[in-house]
Amino acid sequence: MPAAIPTKPGSATLPFFGVLPKLVNIDGKTLEGPGEGNLCFSQPWPGIMRSIWCDHERFVTNYFSTYPGNYFTGDGARRDDDGYYWITGRVDDLMNLYNPNVVEAAVVSAPHPIKGHFPYAFVVLSNDKRLTDELIKEIKSVVRDKIGAIAIPDIIQQANGLPKTRSGKITRRILRKIAEGDKQADLGDISTLVDESIIEHLWENRSKEVRTTG
Repeated sequence: MPAAIPTKPGSATLPFFGVLPKLVNIDGKTLEGPGEGNLCFSQPWPGIMRSIWCDHERFVTNYFSTYPGNYFTGDGARRDDDGYYWITGRVDDLMNLYNPNVVEAAVVSAPHPIKGHFPYAFVVLSNDKRLTDELIKEIKSVVRDKIGAIAIPDIIQQANGLPKTRSGKITRRILRKIAEGDKQADLGDISTLVDESIIEHLWENRSKEVRTTG
């Protein structure tokens, strides 16, 4: 509430009366105390979104199926010792595109000195394919046709695999740190990954094979 609750720079401050936010990790476990995770709400409040026009099934799938029993906003958030929240960004950003040579892909936001942020893509290719200039043009063309020029990744990096938990979810916070290029950054808990060695491969590929699409 303005003037009633002390503010902190960049913070959404404290929850309003009757609004019960919670942070959960990628496996759905509720996080207690200060920390960072996915922002959910454990019960409704008068202003909560109720449906999507003419597509209630999509509403249920998008907001209630990821963490059953919770309303998942699609945002990441950080909470401090005083219970203040900071929104850290979207965690469900996807580009669902098809290319016969791309087995799997993930796109994250990376900082840019002029544009603020830009799309940074990690692609896993099939049958020992390499990320050639021709394939980059194909991927860029698909993105332009299906989404628009604004979504074309500035950087496309070939990956041997993507960091996933045992439940099959991509750990995007790791990809964001790699995209930012800070090898000393804290990647958080990686004990839930199926294959931790993928992280080192991603760093190696970043330094050797990063290609711009500009």
